[in-house]
Amino acid sequence: MRVFLTGAAGFIGSSIAAGLVRAGHQVTGLVRKPEQVAELATIGVQGIVGTLNEGALLIEQAKAADAVINAASSDHRGAVEAILAALAGTNKVFLHTSGSSIVGDASGGEGTQQIYYEDRLPAPTADKAARVAIDELVLASASNGVRASVLCNTLIYGHGALPRDSVQLPRLRKQARKSGIVRHVGPGRNSWSTVHIDDVVSLYLLALEKSPAGTFYFVESGEAAFRDMTAAIAQALELGPAQDWPLPEAIAEWGDEMASYGLGSNSRVRGTRARTLGWQPQGPSVLEWIKHDMLKPPHASAV
Repeated sequence: MRVFLTGAAGFIGSSIAAGLVRAGHQVTGLVRKPEQVAELATIGVQGIVGTLNEGALLIEQAKAADAVINAASSDHRGAVEAILAALAGTNKVFLHTSGSSIVGDASGGEGTQQIYYEDRLPAPTADKAARVAIDELVLASASNGVRASVLCNTLIYGHGALPRDSVQLPRLRKQARKSGIVRHVGPGRNSWSTVHIDDVVSLYLLALEKSPAGTFYFVESGEAAFRDMTAAIAQALELGPAQDWPLPEAIAEWGDEMASYGLGSNSRVRGTRARTLGWQPQGPSVLEWIKHDMLKPPHASAV
């Protein structure tokens, strides 16, 4: 297939792009910087320079492709609207990337027993209402001739196809190296569902071929509490025990969004639909990856 991929130079996007190429697809990737075109060429992807604000460019590329994957932003409504307009009535595939902070509780590092399921999502918080509305827009396009699905990723770990960091764990690692102390938000009892980047890629490839229109997926293969992840980071870095960090101090380091939702919330979900589709995660658990693979040189993902 000819696939148009936004966010092609990012952690998730470049890994998906490399997986698509290995599977025999022809990939055109949207990047923001000219120098990223050469980077994409190393993984067999044709890069084009542009932004999500260029609606005409998105429409042109979406119409020329057999399928579109948005891995650039979960929050850019204009880009999604442009892509959906281009794909309306074509029955082409559109895979939209979301994130499971949509069910995050901003608990300040306290734990919870609450688990969310794909068919029983809560009303969004005010902070996440706009993202959830975009997810719903994508799913609703199934009634307008688009084979659209939303893949809602959890905490992703692993090494991607290009030297890029994932969102959460690298921030903990960098802070630890800077200060000499591994820290988690509050008491670190909060938990997130997790998934290895190679397993993320394998699900996108599977959804490209098989996903029914209008399907929402949680992308997860396990879960872990932050205090367990920071303990593993401390062990890997040969530092002292991980320490609690009051939320205001964490916000000063990482900003409110990242400290409150990315690192200080619970996001416990269960993804049954991906398994029904035939997805079988193969990656190590997040704790095993931190202990044994986190400090290894990054390598290309293998699907």
